[in-house]
Amino acid sequence: MKKSFKLEELDCANCAAKMEAAIAKLPGVKKVAINFMAQKMILEAEDDQFDEVLALAQKKMKEVEPDCEIVM
Repeated sequence: MKKSFKLEELDCANCAAKMEAAIAKLPGVKKVAINFMAQKMILEAEDDQFDEVLALAQKKMKEVEPDCEIVM
């Protein structure tokens, strides 16, 4: 499954790159791309694991940028 999410409070391109690298290492992640200019994240993972992977991705994002939120 591949989904696109809008991000809020993503403040810098460097943080976006750090988040992308951290999320890419998570188990179950097939592909992730975070675009700072568009304030968007595209996440691809197995259908049966997607919600779990998304929760882990959000946790990693908070470690890098505590104010950043995924808009559903």
